[in-house]
Amino acid sequence: MTRSRVIVLALVTACLLSGRVPDRPLGAGPDLSSASADVAGDIVRRLDQLNPHLTDPQLERIRAAIQRYSAKYSLDPLLVTAVIEVESAARPWARSPAGALGLMQVMPYMINPMGLAGNPSTIETNIEAGCMILADNIRRLGESDGISAYFWGSDIRGVTYLNRVRAARDRLQGEIQS
Repeated sequence: MTRSRVIVLALVTACLLSGRVPDRPLGAGPDLSSASADVAGDIVRRLDQLNPHLTDPQLERIRAAIQRYSAKYSLDPLLVTAVIEVESAARPWARSPAGALGLMQVMPYMINPMGLAGNPSTIETNIEAGCMILADNIRRLGESDGISAYFWGSDIRGVTYLNRVRAARDRLQGEIQS
């Protein structure tokens, strides 16, 4: 078994065995439960602003996946949307020079051992994998380092990425509250 498979399997096992369901989503801002319809609408508007080439069915799939997997992994959907904004500007076909794929720019070697349905660039698979990784990072490292580790891995070398994600989330939160 390759080292990356062992790491991913250990992460998945730790998530499953912990059985921890936090009162609030990891990385959550203010309680947005009463504004869930507003959140969904603002997520779609932001995705459309970032990438006007997305079709209505694509926007709906992305929104549904953000809501489904942020809930499944106890993450703030605005945080997940902010990561998508920073990582790919809402481009499902994005590919980094290092080989990261999709909306959440996940490396294929991280997705393959997770046993998720679909290929690494499928909207739902990519968002689920990204949420699984982000949630585990935040659980292990706390919010700031967990978000930073999503970009840097275990060798965090700055706060620029963290600041960009937080600024994107703050913009979305401001739109909801106004």
